[in-house]
Amino acid sequence: MMRRLFLGALIACLAMPLAAQSGWKVRVDRSTNAQDPDNTPELKFMAMGKGFHVTGGPAGTFWNPANNATGNYTAKATFTLLKPSSHTNYYGLMFGGKDLDGAGQSYSYFVVAQNGTFLIKQRKGDQTTDVQGRMANAAIKQPDAQGSSVNALEVRVSGDTVSYVVNGSVVHTTPKSAVGTDGLAGFRVNHVLDVQVDGFEIVKGA
Repeated sequence: MMRRLFLGALIACLAMPLAAQSGWKVRVDRSTNAQDPDNTPELKFMAMGKGFHVTGGPAGTFWNPANNATGNYTAKATFTLLKPSSHTNYYGLMFGGKDLDGAGQSYSYFVVAQNGTFLIKQRKGDQTTDVQGRMANAAIKQPDAQGSSVNALEVRVSGDTVSYVVNGSVVHTTPKSAVGTDGLAGFRVNHVLDVQVDGFEIVKGA
């Protein structure tokens, strides 16, 4: 109960900036690891340019209820890590989302980190499982001398195959049966990150 009250209070604090996002919602996941706490209590989410700027604080999953995809489609966005975090944290695409506001939340996610690795996971309720554990790939851009990096991510669902793409290169594939693909699509940014998200879109039938 206390967790739900805290979540509601935190979302209420975000209501004004979120109202400007034309229907975008966020689900906040606070760190429960005492050795890896959130560095600030608030998650900031606001429009910036033609995209969104996310600064944590806690991790968040972001979606618009209008972005529902089934069958064959490609979900894509470009993520700019504006500065490295103090340790490895992941950010990227969320897809196949269901009941994202409720206790029965479920979704899959394809994310990258500043150390050049990617990760594919599924969440059901409060539990997560690896579809593909952390794996390095040269296609993933790591922070430059100024501390920033830009990575364009795609999840391509075609027939029984899901392809995971970074900067135009397929870094992994799975059978469609290995992940849930039908449902809401959006993005996820783990805690203590400063990320700009641009060009999010779903191309249906791709």
